[in-house]
Amino acid sequence: MRVVFPDYVRQGIDLLEQAGFEAWAVGGCVRDSLMGRTPHDWDLTTSATPPEMRQVFSGLPTLDTGIQHGTLTVLLDGQPLEITTYRIDGSYADGRHPDGVTFTPDLREDLARRDFTINAMACHPQRGLVDAFGGQEDLRRGLIRCVGEPDRRFSEDALRILRALRFGAVLDFQLEPEAAASLLKLRQGLCQVAAERIWSELSRLLCGPRAGEMLRQFAPVFQVFLPELVRMVGFEQHTPYHLWDVWEHTVRAVEAVEPELVLRLTMLLHDIGKPACFYLDPAGQGHFKGHPALSREMAAAILHRLRVEQQLSRQVLTLIQYHDVNLPHTNAGILRWLGRLGEPLFFQLLAVKTADNLAQNRDYSDRVPQLEDLARRARQLLAEGRCFRREQLAVNGRDLLALGCRPGPPVGEALDWLLEQVVSGSCPNEREALLEKWRTAEK
Repeated sequence: MRVVFPDYVRQGIDLLEQAGFEAWAVGGCVRDSLMGRTPHDWDLTTSATPPEMRQVFSGLPTLDTGIQHGTLTVLLDGQPLEITTYRIDGSYADGRHPDGVTFTPDLREDLARRDFTINAMACHPQRGLVDAFGGQEDLRRGLIRCVGEPDRRFSEDALRILRALRFGAVLDFQLEPEAAASLLKLRQGLCQVAAERIWSELSRLLCGPRAGEMLRQFAPVFQVFLPELVRMVGFEQHTPYHLWDVWEHTVRAVEAVEPELVLRLTMLLHDIGKPACFYLDPAGQGHFKGHPALSREMAAAILHRLRVEQQLSRQVLTLIQYHDVNLPHTNAGILRWLGRLGEPLFFQLLAVKTADNLAQNRDYSDRVPQLEDLARRARQLLAEGRCFRREQLAVNGRDLLALGCRPGPPVGEALDWLLEQVVSGSCPNEREALLEKWRTAEK
């Protein structure tokens, strides 16, 4: 696969080389290009030092995004281009950032400091590919392999442990055995990594095609920053509804849902409260009464700890809260739930419940056909323009005030009452009929 350089990247390389320096595209943009993917962003590495880079790009907007480590961001044609001097990293006392860097004139020394072979390739529009560590072959093999000794790479920067799993999940790659063993051994280093960085990697990992396999094979890694998962592994459910322990059920539920973050995160956390709610009755049947509420509470603490954005957190917590509810199959019941959740969240709840069932014993209880029917009927009601929100009523608060309704909360209560009359089929959603319904009720 040929690497196609955008014009602004070529411009950055040309400006540096016209000034007498080397410059190469490096890292993820090369990896993605060789895989036939469109890179999200482009990075350059260069023999120019930061002061020399400033001079080369003196007429252009620049940002000091990491100048102490040799990184300058230049805006070319409105596009940010991150450029870093060839460097050798010093020691990593904090297990996350190098204490210092030494600039080097040797591209290969710069590539040798990088995390994985597939990220340690450089490419030039005319000079082609520099692949000193077998990255191209590892791409062909679908392998995540460290540059040099895995223990050293993961000890330098513990976030690389989660990055390795993220690349495995997103690229659908296997981890090289030595790297897998090393990251399991050194996983406690993740305790030193900021929650925001953990979440950045986890959120991308969960949406990868091999997310389930990473969760299944490397559960001890995730338990470092999600200790609530520990009790789930090996926790047998003792119920004919389930074939697997709580953790395997959870992983299968993650695999069964579409790779949308809100859905994958919900499935990861939806049963996290089950072990604490477990009760074994005299007949040997397991029960988990109240587990949706406890799972929601525990998930709220986790999402806060990981600094997950509030809107996503609210959606996930709502889906967890209702994931085990028995949804009604009447038109009125469907409309009420559409009104309670809103259209997008209602269909996401159906997706969550479907994935939950797909990860259970479907020979004992297969609810997928009923859930598919619910989705079909909900779409039909929406297509018919059926009313399920206040805003869809043929009357509003001003109409009720004109008829003598007291202002303030009574107006909202009256509108909610009228909405229920429409949803239940007791009154058509027509202005005069609704006003007459309210007049009659007020007498």
